[in-house]
Amino acid sequence: MMKTYYKIFTVFALASLMFTACDDGDAVVDTVTAETERGAILRTVNLISNELPIGKDDANFSVEVEVQDVESGDLVNSVEVYLGFRDNTVEDGGTDLDKDEILITTLDVASFSVGEFGFPRTTYTITLPEMLSALSLDGGDLDGGDQFSIRFELVLDDGRRFSFANNSGTLTGSFFSSPFLYTPTVICEVPADKFVGTYLLTTDASTPSPAGGGATWTDGGVEVELTVGETSSQRIFEAVYLADLGIGNGPRPFTMDLVCGEVIIPAGQASGLQCSAGITFGPPSDDQENGTYDISAQDDSVITFWFTEDEAADCGTAANVLGRLVKQ
Repeated sequence: MMKTYYKIFTVFALASLMFTACDDGDAVVDTVTAETERGAILRTVNLISNELPIGKDDANFSVEVEVQDVESGDLVNSVEVYLGFRDNTVEDGGTDLDKDEILITTLDVASFSVGEFGFPRTTYTITLPEMLSALSLDGGDLDGGDQFSIRFELVLDDGRRFSFANNSGTLTGSFFSSPFLYTPTVICEVPADKFVGTYLLTTDASTPSPAGGGATWTDGGVEVELTVGETSSQRIFEAVYLADLGIGNGPRPFTMDLVCGEVIIPAGQASGLQCSAGITFGPPSDDQENGTYDISAQDDSVITFWFTEDEAADCGTAANVLGRLVKQ
């Protein structure tokens, strides 16, 4: 199995806007516009497609966005779109195919339609072949886990610009959902009816929990329900960390990405327990290969996954642990 090295790439949660009735001056939008000198944001209305399946000619990134400012979008002249590429699967001694972002198009806000809240709105779509051509890449350069970056930049009539670097927690949160930056990922499609259902979760006795000394979850295994996550290739289960110790903590979600035969564990997953700052789960250290699954998805009976328990050595030691899910 090819050893891959995965770079840290910040992933921003994208959530739909919720409007609630409130008194004048109480809404979040009032606070932001009052404290910002006639700024602007680009709100995510609907993230339509954020996955790029290998081998599918119609693979694309697509998002519906809305321009918001204190003058119902009239302050914004145009929206620039930038494209880049992150080669997350560089083999030992191989060539890193990272591509710095380039300007690929400029959208005229005057051509946008008016959305239900009176702000300019449009849908932007770019196909995988268009991305490859713009960056002088070809399909053979891609592996599951690689990422493209698509960044929007608002250009105001007075020349000021707003983009990802201007963001705060208020703008990226659930009210505005304005990340400006999206990272569509190259994947191998996983059918929605595969790798789901009841599985027996165990950890290998040769890799005991560094914090508990025994099983990471439950000695002898525990049945969990595996479900589809935020993407078609993501799977999630919930289990109680160090359940045998009887601490009383509840179950916490554990996420894994099924990427073209490899099981990738995202960093920073909370366990629900801490010694000081908090015990988290993440990908295995560099000297340990990732776990595997049947890439053909014909046999979804077993998933093996390697992960780091206590990434930041919150309780003294971080260690690689081998987990296994067996379908019941």
